[in-house]
Parts: sequence; structure tokens; C-alpha cells
Amino acid sequence: MNQAEVEHVLVVPTDLFHSLGYFQGFTADVDTYLDTLFDVENISYRPRPQMEQDPNFKQLIPYVIFRYIDDSGAVSLYQYSRGGGSGEKRLVSKKSVGIGGHISQEDGDSKDADPYHDGMARELKEEVIIETPYVLKLVGLINDDETEVGKVHLGIVHICDVEAPRVRSNEEEIEGNGFQPVTELLDNLEGFETWSSICLQALFS
Repeated sequence: MNQAEVEHVLVVPTDLFHSLGYFQGFTADVDTYLDTLFDVENISYRPRPQMEQDPNFKQLIPYVIFRYIDDSGAVSLYQYSRGGGSGEKRLVSKKSVGIGGHISQEDGDSKDADPYHDGMARELKEEVIIETPYVLKLVGLINDDETEVGKVHLGIVHICDVEAPRVRSNEEEIEGNGFQPVTELLDNLEGFETWSSICLQALFS
């Protein structure tokens, strides 16, 4: 792959994140972080292969959890397993409740671009087919410095409330997907990627 073909992803300096208030796990205090992290003076686009190995930078990742609440008030979440074609090889075979991915330089190319939200919309369109009205809301951040993947990523968590449980995979890499009662997911945390386990315990337990 030549340099022109290498994906450049949105990152912020890890030291900047730490200066705003270090945390491990989940925080709902998004106001403390996001304005500064998304300031054009603080973001840059750097080659993804290098960033996956460089803990001096955090890649900002939208992480969208689809939630369905039925008429009885029972909560179900969309969950899936990552197949072998997943872009993040360190998470293959892990279960997840989060849809999302990297913000690429191309997401910020147009004059009126909103790189983060444009990138999140692109990732959702690529990964899932949503066949129901929905409301999307920002609920918090995930930081996990206890895993090699987590050291180089910072998750921005959104809950997507759907009117009906009609979300399905648009990628072969998303396997065994569907809505499952949150109570069942909480009983089987061991099989989930760390970010999903953090979110399940912080938001739904």
C-alpha cells in the first residue's frame, strides 16, 4: 500500500485529554471534554497504521448503542459479533453493542463538513441498515487504558432509541446480530469487548 492509500484518522494528543481530567472507564461528563477535543487547533489527521501503535494520540471513535424499549418497558440492545474481516483485528470474535469507527480525513474534506458527525453517519450507513425512526443522543465517553486497543482510542458514546427493533447488518463482518434483552447481556459480560462491557455496566445495570 502506498502512502496515498493509507487512511488518515482523526486524533487528539493523549496529554491534552489527560489535562482535561483523566478517567478510566465511563464518564457522562461530556461537557468537560468535547469542546476542547474537537477544537480545530487540537485535532489532526494521521496515518492509521502508526496511530494504532502510538499511545501519544487518541483516535476519537463514535460508538452508537441501539436501544429498543417495548410497551412493557423492557429494554433490548442491538448486539453482534465481529467477524474475521473486521478492521480492528484485536477485537475479532468479540461481542459488541456498539456500532461505529474511525473518523477519516475524507470526512472533513468538504467546505461545510462536520467531520465527526459526517464520519459517524458514514459508519452507521456502512455497518447497519436502520429500518425504523430513531432518536440519537450523546451520553458519555469511554476511556480504557487497560487494553492495547483502548490505549489508542477514546470512545464517544451515543444511544440510539429506535421505535421498532428493526436494525440489521450491512456488513459480512457483523455476525449473529439482533436485539437481545439487556438483562441477558449483563449476565454474559465475559464475551463482550471491553468498551461494550464498560457501557453495559455504566448505563444499563
